[in-house]
Amino acid sequence: MILHTTQVVIDSKSTHKNLPLNLHTTTKDLSLDNSVAYCPLINAHDHLIGNWYPKAGKDKPYPNSHIWVEDMKQSASFLERNKFWFNDGSFNLLVPEAHALGRLGAYKNLFSGCSAVHDHGPNQLPKYYQAMPINVIEAYRQCHSITLGNWWGGESPEREMELAGGKMPFIIHLGEGTDEVTKQEFAELERRGLLKENTLLIHGIAFTKEEIVRIAKAGASVCWCQNSNAYLIGETFDIDSALQVGANVVIGTDSTMSGGINLIAELREIHEKYPHIPLNTLFRMVTENSAKALYLSEDYGKLNPDRCRNLLVLDRKKEDPFENILELNAASIKLLVVEDIPRFGDRDLLDYFPKSEREYTFFDIAGREKFVIGDPLAISNEIDSVLGYHKDFPFLPF
Repeated sequence: MILHTTQVVIDSKSTHKNLPLNLHTTTKDLSLDNSVAYCPLINAHDHLIGNWYPKAGKDKPYPNSHIWVEDMKQSASFLERNKFWFNDGSFNLLVPEAHALGRLGAYKNLFSGCSAVHDHGPNQLPKYYQAMPINVIEAYRQCHSITLGNWWGGESPEREMELAGGKMPFIIHLGEGTDEVTKQEFAELERRGLLKENTLLIHGIAFTKEEIVRIAKAGASVCWCQNSNAYLIGETFDIDSALQVGANVVIGTDSTMSGGINLIAELREIHEKYPHIPLNTLFRMVTENSAKALYLSEDYGKLNPDRCRNLLVLDRKKEDPFENILELNAASIKLLVVEDIPRFGDRDLLDYFPKSEREYTFFDIAGREKFVIGDPLAISNEIDSVLGYHKDFPFLPF
C-alpha cells in the first residue's frame, strides 16, 4: 500500500509534505486528506495491572515512594481493585483477572497512540505478552528498587544486570523521593556496578546535577514521570539539567493509581508546566529516546517511509505537527499500525488491509465508527460483572 497524507513526521527533526509511505501490506493505495503521519509513541514506564482509578494515597506528599506503597494498600482505589484481582504476592500475571488488568492497561496506551509500552514488574512467561493489543516489551531485566530490592520477584540487581548481557535494558526505580534514603540510592547503584549504558532509571527526583552528568557520561537513560512525581512527592526530576548535559530522557506515565491518564495527558501537562522545552524535544523523548533506552528494533522510534511497519495517522488540527500531537485523542486517530497489523482506527480503513484471523471490535467515538484489535469492551464488562456495578476508566473512549 502507498499511503498519502498531508504531512509526514519522520522524526523530531524531519518533516515533509506529501511524502508517500509504503506499508507493504496490500496493493491498494490510500490517500488521507487533512492528516499527519508519525511513528507511534512509546510509553517507557507503566504498571499495567495498576491502571485502576482514581489515584491512591491520602498522606501525600510523601518523602519517598516506598511509604506510598504501604499507604496505597489501604486506599479505596486499591481495595476496590482487590475485589476484581487480589495480588497474593506471586506476581503471576497470567492469572485470568491479572491478565485482564494487564490488557486493560495496554489498551490505555493503544488509545493514546502508542505502539509499545514497558510494563515494569517481574518478567512474565511469553503468553502474557503475546495476548496484548500492542507491543508490551518482553526483552528486559529489572529490579523494583535499590532500597526495597526485588521484593516483587526476580533475581538480585547484579544478577538481573548480568542476565541483560548488555543486549536489553536493565530497569529500576531510583531516587523516587526527597529524603536521605532516596538521596543515597544513586551512590549505591554506582557502588554495585549497575550504572551502565543499558540502565534505565525510573523517576530520579533525588538526583543531583553531578549525578545527572554521570548518567549522561555512562550513556544510561532516565524516565521522567512528571505527573506521578508531582502527585506523590511534590517534586520532580531535574529535567533542565538533564537536557543541558544531553542525557537520554524518556517519558512514562506510571499507573493511573499515581500518574496521569495516559501518555498524551502527560505530554500536555509537561508542556503546560515547562513551556520552554520545545515540542519536538518532547516528541523525541516518547519516540527516538525511548526506542534507544528500551533497545527496540529500527521499526520503532522513527518513521521509515520505504518500509513503514509502525504507523500513527492523526487528524490534522494544528499546522505544527508537534503541536498537533497534543491534540491527540482516540477519536482523532485515523489509523494505528503496529508491526504491520492494524490495531486501531477508522472502521473504513480496515478494509484496506488483508483479512486476518485476529478479531476486531467495533464501536463509535464522537460519531466516528472505529475498529480495535481484540475486545476491550469485554474486559470492561468482566470487571463490571465482578464488581456488580459499572466502573469508569477515563482512558477508555467508550
